[in-house]
Amino acid sequence: MAEKPIRANLKMKIPGGRASAAPPVGSTLGQYGVNMMDFINPFNDMTKDMQGQTVTAHITVYTDRTMKFRVVGAPTDDRIRAELGIKKGSGKPNSEKLPQKLTQAQLQKIAEEKAHDMNTDDVEAVKKMVAGTARSMGVEVEG
Repeated sequence: MAEKPIRANLKMKIPGGRASAAPPVGSTLGQYGVNMMDFINPFNDMTKDMQGQTVTAHITVYTDRTMKFRVVGAPTDDRIRAELGIKKGSGKPNSEKLPQKLTQAQLQKIAEEKAHDMNTDDVEAVKKMVAGTARSMGVEVEG
């Protein structure tokens, strides 16, 4: 079966379990003539255990006004900040390191959560990516 012609690829940051017809969801999907409730109800069901987190929805809108979407969890840097209880990373990560360090256990936890969003089952590879993000924020990784 041939893939339907795509009209738009959208990315929206939405609070988990809290999508509504109000902007940004309503105004964005409305301009493509998509039935918002076809997105809102399944999205809220899918993300009801992610209350309080902002998740990213990747939405593909087709020319026949149908759509499909997938949900990606919080960005890696948000997860690192939450894990360490910090507001932001270092402004000069190469020369000014933060006093908080990411432990191997924290690194493992973030990598396992993030592996669901990646196209891999290789948690070790995801750990390297998370460690790289941490270093770019001025956070050192123990071990």
